[in-house]
This record gives sequence, structure tokens and C-alpha cells, in this order.
Amino acid sequence: MASHQHPYDDTVTDIKESLGLLPGYLEALPEQELVNEWPNMKRFFFGETEIDPKTRELVGLAMAAAIGCEYCRHFHKGAAQLHGATEEELAELFFLASYTPRYSALIQAQDYDLDVFYEETEQIAEHLQEQMAVGDD
Repeated sequence: MASHQHPYDDTVTDIKESLGLLPGYLEALPEQELVNEWPNMKRFFFGETEIDPKTRELVGLAMAAAIGCEYCRHFHKGAAQLHGATEEELAELFFLASYTPRYSALIQAQDYDLDVFYEETEQIAEHLQEQMAVGDD
């Protein structure tokens, strides 16, 4: 008589087959939460999505830098390299990761009017579209 495994056991088996081990931070989750969480993690770690794997990991690395998470920085940098990120791409990312937090702080500190910001951003976008159209001729 075949035994039926519990969904948690199936999930743990799949994680171990996928990652080579069950990381402690996943093992620490309540059983049902791990069963719910793993399919999305697996999809974004190994599956096909609209964003290619290297770009996903570069975004993860930039986010990790912005939130100051050493765990995430370590993981996403290694995963980006695994997916082919070059030292030049990483160097550029290190620089670019500072832009959003830096300009957010600059604009927030000024208490800059949001409606004016939206209007100016729209004007910039229109200008850039015009410049791109000229370049296509």
C-alpha cells in the first residue's frame, strides 16, 4: 500500500532536490506558510518569468543594497553572477543602486510639491520622446 506524503513533506523534498538542502530560514517557517511560499520562490529562482534571471537578480541586489540587507546582498550578488552578471555590470549596479534612495532623500527633504514633480516629469518624458523620435529619422 502506497503511503501519501503530507504537502509539507512534499515541499521539503522539492526544496532539498532544488537547493541541495533545506535552509534553516525556510525550515523555521510554519509548515503551511512554507507550503504556500515555496511555489513562488521556486518560480522566481528557477522558472520562466517576464524578466530574465540575471535581471531579476540584479534588481534583487539593488533592492538589497537599498534596504541594507546583508543576507539579501550576499544571495542576490551570487545569484546574479551565477546567471552571468559580469564584474562591469555589477560595478555599474553598485553605482546605480544609490540613485533612487539618494534622490528620494533629496526631494523628500525639500518637501517638493508632488504635483509639480509629476508635471515636470511629464515634460521631461515628452522632451525625451521628441529627442528619440528625431534620432530615429
